[in-house]
Amino acid sequence: MTRDSYDVIVCGGGPGGIGAAIGAARAGAKTLLIERYGLLGGGATAMLVNPFMTFHAGGQQIIFGVLQDIIDRMKSMGGYGAPKAPHAFDPEIFKIAAEQLCLEAGVKLLYHAFLAGAQTEGDTLRSVEVATKSGILSLEASMYVDSTGDADLAAFAGAEIEKGRPEDGLSQPMTLNFRMARVDRERVPSRQEITDLYIAAKERNELDCPRENVLWFFTTEPDVIHFNTTRVIMKDATDPWEMSEAEIEARRQTWQIAQFLRREVPGFENAYLAHTAPQIGVRESRRVMGEYVLTADDCLAARKFDDCITRGSYSVDIHNPAGTGTVIKRIPPGEWYDIPFRCLIPKGFKNLLIGGRSISCTHEAHSAIRVMPIVFGIGQAAGVAAAMCAKDSLDPRQVPIRKLQEILVQQGQRLGKDWLDEA
Repeated sequence: MTRDSYDVIVCGGGPGGIGAAIGAARAGAKTLLIERYGLLGGGATAMLVNPFMTFHAGGQQIIFGVLQDIIDRMKSMGGYGAPKAPHAFDPEIFKIAAEQLCLEAGVKLLYHAFLAGAQTEGDTLRSVEVATKSGILSLEASMYVDSTGDADLAAFAGAEIEKGRPEDGLSQPMTLNFRMARVDRERVPSRQEITDLYIAAKERNELDCPRENVLWFFTTEPDVIHFNTTRVIMKDATDPWEMSEAEIEARRQTWQIAQFLRREVPGFENAYLAHTAPQIGVRESRRVMGEYVLTADDCLAARKFDDCITRGSYSVDIHNPAGTGTVIKRIPPGEWYDIPFRCLIPKGFKNLLIGGRSISCTHEAHSAIRVMPIVFGIGQAAGVAAAMCAKDSLDPRQVPIRKLQEILVQQGQRLGKDWLDEA
């Protein structure tokens, strides 16, 4: 068993983990980022989620920081945006851009390391254990950031966890994203026309997928269409047996939908299934209960908080956990809601922060804050706060909020016009 020590260890290299690691390292912390795959990106690459959902309120951009850094880097590499897809990105370029930014910030990367356990002592997390080709490694830090998306570290540590909706514990369905290439884009019908063909095929029992419509997006490539259409219901993303079943079911649906597109949708006659995500996309799993629980009312009322660490404007967007249908509730036009720092602090721990979609919130609020731009902002704030705690031996509850906000702004984030009103 090998030991090493850091100021901050970030578990999970998705958008939240990238934001957390870069935020911590830029704030002066010796930072290790642990990732189970051999690449960064998580939802953006391993799950092939694309494009970025809105990070604007009306016409105003509201999330910057590390998110903007990676957008700028991808643009410089020719991998961001297209005439019909302004917020689409090339996932291969994302991998390289994210890695470059982490290394430039001084982040140490440990790939092919699967989080396997945590050692705690009272309210203190002492070490994390990761499974590698060399065996189990035990790694220590002053502060830890859980950016696994599924709150794996918090769960191993014994934090208070909730999963799914209150009435039955079911989480939002999972989706395997896939791409069709060699599409004649000029002949592709409207979204509604494709959905009409899809519904007709379902009525003829030619398709077996619970989703009610066909969700697709243009990409950075002129002849490639991205599909977010498969729907796997009533599976627990934290159960390996159910995840295995979900992957198998999602690929069955993918092949069926791909054949339907080739057979019945104009523009797809010569198309082929070019890419499926390395793993199924997970919308929801564990949520870690913290010092404040964000609610759907907070989001829909565009609530502002004194301890704001990032902002969001994405709708409450709940895909039916048990079948067909999607509930969407929009926030007021041109408005945003704040994410309070208290949501990142798990109850009962003094050296653990949540840097991803599994922050303290309800099932309904989670459906809004789970998208990648918001997660970048959450992660960056967790990383900066972790660095502050490591430097000054602070419990996260002791972090000077105004100082945290100032550092985030120095790192390029923008928190709204109200947070600096006080002298």
